[in-house]
Amino acid sequence: MTPDPRDSVPPGRPADERTEPETDDTSPAPAAGKRRRSLRLTLPGCWGALLLAALSFTPSLLPRGGVLQGLVCGIGAAIGYGLGVTAAYVWRAFADREARTPSTRSWQLFGLSAVVLLGLAFGWGQYWQHEIRGLMGVTDYNVLTTLACPFVAAAVFLLLLAAGRGLRRLYRWVAALLRRWIGPRAARVVGWLVVAGLAWSLVSGVLLSGFVGAANEAFSLRDTETPEGVRQPVSALRSGGPGSLVPWDTLGRQGRVFTGSGPTAQEITAFTHRPASEPVRAYAGLATSDDAETRAERAVADLQRAGGFARANLLVMTTTGSGWVNAAAVDSFEYLGGGDAATVAMQYSYLPSWLSYLVDQSKAREAGRELFDAVYDVWSKLPRDERPRLFVAGESLGSFGGETAFSGEYDLRNRTAGAVFAGPPNFNTLFREFSDHREPGSPEIEPVYKDGRTVRFTDDPVAGIGPADRPWDGTRVLYLVHPSDPIVWWSPRLALSEPDWIGQAPGGDVLEEMVWIPFVTFWQVTADLPFSTGVPDGHGHSYKAAYVDAWNAVMRPADVTSQDLERLREIIRSPDR
Repeated sequence: MTPDPRDSVPPGRPADERTEPETDDTSPAPAAGKRRRSLRLTLPGCWGALLLAALSFTPSLLPRGGVLQGLVCGIGAAIGYGLGVTAAYVWRAFADREARTPSTRSWQLFGLSAVVLLGLAFGWGQYWQHEIRGLMGVTDYNVLTTLACPFVAAAVFLLLLAAGRGLRRLYRWVAALLRRWIGPRAARVVGWLVVAGLAWSLVSGVLLSGFVGAANEAFSLRDTETPEGVRQPVSALRSGGPGSLVPWDTLGRQGRVFTGSGPTAQEITAFTHRPASEPVRAYAGLATSDDAETRAERAVADLQRAGGFARANLLVMTTTGSGWVNAAAVDSFEYLGGGDAATVAMQYSYLPSWLSYLVDQSKAREAGRELFDAVYDVWSKLPRDERPRLFVAGESLGSFGGETAFSGEYDLRNRTAGAVFAGPPNFNTLFREFSDHREPGSPEIEPVYKDGRTVRFTDDPVAGIGPADRPWDGTRVLYLVHPSDPIVWWSPRLALSEPDWIGQAPGGDVLEEMVWIPFVTFWQVTADLPFSTGVPDGHGHSYKAAYVDAWNAVMRPADVTSQDLERLREIIRSPDR
């Protein structure tokens, strides 16, 4: 791959392919003999690639395996290469000179620097990954994938480099074609616009739409399955059970899990040592109705049929992606409510949570608003002394949907008895409002909004929910936010702007060595997203036992001791739930 500095250079032309920005971009594509030079790398680009590749080994939010590190390293190297080439072009433009052929000594210096710098970066990277695994209690470590890291990085780098040069050749061809009708400068500008538009249309249109369509088709087939161990309810208090207005086969895979599981009256009695009722669970799947409004009405009608509005506590739960409901959230609610509880939810997508997070935001927004409005329409017409306490909850994209039914803090306070939102995506409207307008001095990972009078944040409700010295009366809205949760902190702004949560003191499970690096940090956190739930409870996007203390703080049940909460945490943590 190293260019030979002795290559001949045609008179009047830049030394080699490194001077592409200075060539006549409207010239025809090079001949086959010259095309071999497209495989060669420029020295400024290589320095940029080396720098960003080395920086990619710095720690991010979650532990990274070797393959994932190789992916991040390769992407970083490709970006660095482009930045290096661009920087060299700009420098030559200001210096008003053409490119010079690098000497053999320059390439030797680069090669030696690359070996030393990448070796040090790899070693430090392994140390940092060990430290992150220690913070989270992760014991898995695969030596083979670690050794695969440089090969994956090289493959990704070369693939992206080839794609970029392919676009450049296409631009040259378009610009040459346009030059027949317009001037050379206009041809260059229009050529770039045409190629950029085609590339964007291909990625966001054809490729993305095709991928989403294929995924939707595949997961719609999976949605017809019933997981092993899940049985159709024999209780009339569950959707899909006897007398239900929502047939069992229309609930979808996650809907059947939701209505076919959960604590029984006997299990709740064993926990509370008092007679308990069997909780009500209502649900509507995508097959229940074609539109969100009708689906919500069917779910609420079944909730009403089962007596959900006669319970003391009513929960509107916005699902994530394929209709999944975190069992820990609802089970904790039902245990702490002594079984005198009802929950209603509905499905809005076939896609899994991580993919819905990217493409189904509008569906989540519509589902959250339609479901809460349908519940509130019935609830608000009940006599005041016969209304259940109305709660709202959602996790991940479900928190986004759950928020959309409300305009702000006062709306939440006036229309609900409380809410628990876990792992909110960074684009959540209310989450961003509460965080961006936090009190000066409060950190972004645990902001204080309006003295904590309604809305509060915590990464560990067992340790307490601040500010402890200020009253928290009336409706309580609680956000569960882990400092190491990439769903919470990912944003396109990470590419070029340092967020407050990195510049401030890190959370308990984030290394102090994590720093913001332009472009690199964005891709590191992006790579963390698909693996955000693959870490132990209490880290990343894994929220489980924290729901116990979160609901205890929001519902404020009577006669629940610290020993009771510890027992319930063990129940919720049990692997069979």
